[in-house]
Amino acid sequence: MLRPKLPDIPTPPPTTVTPQQTQASASSAGRPVAPYVGVGVGAVAAVVVVGIVLTALLTAVAVSAVSVAIAAVVLRSLLSSANKR
Repeated sequence: MLRPKLPDIPTPPPTTVTPQQTQASASSAGRPVAPYVGVGVGAVAAVVVVGIVLTALLTAVAVSAVSVAIAAVVLRSLLSSANKR
């Protein structure tokens, strides 16, 4: 599903060449798959790291908001009880 679609490698026309040329053309005819895999892994790793960082920041903001809300309720309670005395 998330694999890149690689272009088809054209097949060379059949020719009679010496074995040394056949070895050289065979090594240059195949495309390395490593760059495509490296880019995919790097992109996935970057997305995962950014997601983790954003989740941690959101959690920190939520915890801070809850603590401020609790502090406000406690202060309000203390002030209202002080006014009743």
